Amino acid sequence: MIETSAKRATVYFEPALHQAIRLKAAHTNRSISEIVNDAVRFALREDEEDLAAFDKRVAEPLMSYEALLKDLKAHGKL
Repeated sequence: MIETSAKRATVYFEPALHQAIRLKAAHTNRSISEIVNDAVRFALREDEEDLAAFDKRVAEPLMSYEALLKDLKAHGKL
């Protein structure tokens, strides 16, 4: 359900994406706004989790891509 304090925005979807959202809304008895709000929340939450992981690992030593590949090969993971 949309909050009464919700803000209105104009969003342009690709035709196929719009059709898919409309079908999902009809199939799940939800509004397009609910589906889009949930998708945006999910994307932002995922970003927040990624940033938290970066913050947690900030003290770890840096490793070049080449060194990483060498390490993976040395441990039989590549």
